[in-house]
Amino acid sequence: MIEPRAKHVAHVHHRPTGDVEDPFQWLRDRDDPDTVAYLEAENDYANAWFDERKELVDELFEEIKSRVQETDISAPIPVDDWWYVSRTEEGLSYPIHCRGRSAASAADDLLLDENAEAGNHDFFEVGAFEISPDHRLLAWSADIDGHEHYTLRVRDLTDHTELPDEVPDTTAWAGVAWSADCTHVYYVVADAQERPYRVMRHRLGSAPADDVEVYRDDDARFYVHIGTTRSRVWIVIRSRSNETSENWLLPTADPAAVPFLVRARRDGVEYDVDHWGDRLVILTNEDAEDFRVMEATVAEPSEWSELIAHEPGRRITSVEPFADFLALHEWQAAQPRIRVIGRDGHEAALAVDAEPHNIDFGPNEQWDTSVLRLTHQSLTTPARVLDVDVTTGDIDVVKQTPTPNVDLDSYVAERMWATAPDGKQVPIDVVRHVDTPVDGSAPCCVYGYGSYEASMPPWFSVARLSWLDRGGTWALVHPRGGGELGRAWYLDGKLLAKRNTFTDTLAACAHLVDTGVADRERVAIRGGSAGGLLVGACVTMEPRQFKAAVAEVPFVDVVTTMSDPSLPLTVTEWEEWGDPRTEPFASYMLSYSPYDNTRPLDYPALYITAGLNDPRVSYHEPAKWTAKLREVRTDASQPLLLRTEMGAGHAGPSGRYDAWRDEARVLSFLVRTL
Repeated sequence: MIEPRAKHVAHVHHRPTGDVEDPFQWLRDRDDPDTVAYLEAENDYANAWFDERKELVDELFEEIKSRVQETDISAPIPVDDWWYVSRTEEGLSYPIHCRGRSAASAADDLLLDENAEAGNHDFFEVGAFEISPDHRLLAWSADIDGHEHYTLRVRDLTDHTELPDEVPDTTAWAGVAWSADCTHVYYVVADAQERPYRVMRHRLGSAPADDVEVYRDDDARFYVHIGTTRSRVWIVIRSRSNETSENWLLPTADPAAVPFLVRARRDGVEYDVDHWGDRLVILTNEDAEDFRVMEATVAEPSEWSELIAHEPGRRITSVEPFADFLALHEWQAAQPRIRVIGRDGHEAALAVDAEPHNIDFGPNEQWDTSVLRLTHQSLTTPARVLDVDVTTGDIDVVKQTPTPNVDLDSYVAERMWATAPDGKQVPIDVVRHVDTPVDGSAPCCVYGYGSYEASMPPWFSVARLSWLDRGGTWALVHPRGGGELGRAWYLDGKLLAKRNTFTDTLAACAHLVDTGVADRERVAIRGGSAGGLLVGACVTMEPRQFKAAVAEVPFVDVVTTMSDPSLPLTVTEWEEWGDPRTEPFASYMLSYSPYDNTRPLDYPALYITAGLNDPRVSYHEPAKWTAKLREVRTDASQPLLLRTEMGAGHAGPSGRYDAWRDEARVLSFLVRTL
């Protein structure tokens, strides 16, 4: 099949670094018929490549499917006098949500069947799912095309009917909250740049046009979230940029109340608020790079005193208050952990696993309890739900995700450290089959992200086992730009230090080769979104280090996108990447932008994905990069594939079977190219 070629249309970017011709800028116009025609031609080309390997794709899909217990049920979640679960059924793509009066009967009362709601839509995703305080109503929202505009509805759970209330264009990931008397629902809407900025109050039974604005933030750097404190006494309105935050409180008992400010924003100071009995608990970086915990009274919320001191290198990421204790989630030495502090000041760290793993808070809906629910998984342990009694230390495994046809003892994982060019030690988590030799003969797939202080704990994947069973190794690198080693690790991988993210990853890849984990001639790199930038930057900086690369919805046209404040989320992102309309950011960002640094060279095999409705990384970034690669690469023998989901967004296909098929394509690409 002949490779697609994008037409040239003259366009010049005027930058501080000089004028730049960009013949593929026209692809930004999705209303241009040639844009859709080009994307469809690329899809046809990619599909033809996968069709030639259909037997392998089908084999991998069946392997993934065989390791999943398709009919399953989640661990019941106790909330007041009810128990809530979600379950899946063989052949159905989406979860079914239920509840009952006991753990044993939790599946008896059907609340929401996502399969029925999805109908014939190619894409379907539930956003909000909030039960009212009296357990009589459900506020839920859904998106049917991946553009992340959710329609909010309210369901009466006594007779399973929808109320007439229907609010379009809400931002589900920014939160939904109920008033205590269940008469009002609070939600968030976005501006033209997809920035959540207004909190609205909807009175049940009224028209959405009559909804009342409760709060708005017109500073384009800030985005707004809402949630309810664990005590259910307050609604918290949180407005934050990448470097600064501010919180407002609204009593759930008074829907007509005006929110009051906890403490005014101050550049560079972040804080989160929760409620603990007679006081507020505040997690902040004020005079504490890796955060400390403060307390204040509701009467004087801006007057803080220290509750838990700062410790450099121990990054506290969240605090969960309970009636008699606080639970802290933190990262130390590139490993997450849970710490519990009683009202008497006694504290203990919970030890669960010796190998690299993830541990986090599960849904903890009960206030006056000694049981803390956690989730745990590792590269070799499927996801588990644990109930820990903080008074006795007893751990109860409530649920472990079933993995039929899998011998978990067949896999081993370890932590390694690579040395970056400036001497920093970069953590890497590696997993392999026990029979795979560490002698430099195994193909290796390296996965990374490294942005937004997002720490990437290891996770279990039944799909990954197909790679490991074929003799491949898999490595999760933790470069600077993430938060695994504290706030300093993040700061040293953003703005004018962003290149450290890419050189850390390249050093990790070299270390895997030098230690025999990876075959020098068979290394692949994979990442998505900002991790797709990581892939693009590494591939353009050191193309010979890789045999293959998978860039999923990659942020690769960095300078052009970040120069345009009219695009979604650009202004809020300047604190992460910089504003390339001015120096020194113009030159620095140009030095690593994959699209700008794509030049005549031999590139590895590339599989690139996009979503036509993606509001985070617009489809035209991967499309432009693909078009340029086709034109300038000097070795056309390697596959170059672009596959765009024409009816989905940033997260790709929504149903689990479509997602498994999508992953089977990625794995088949890696198997065939490595």
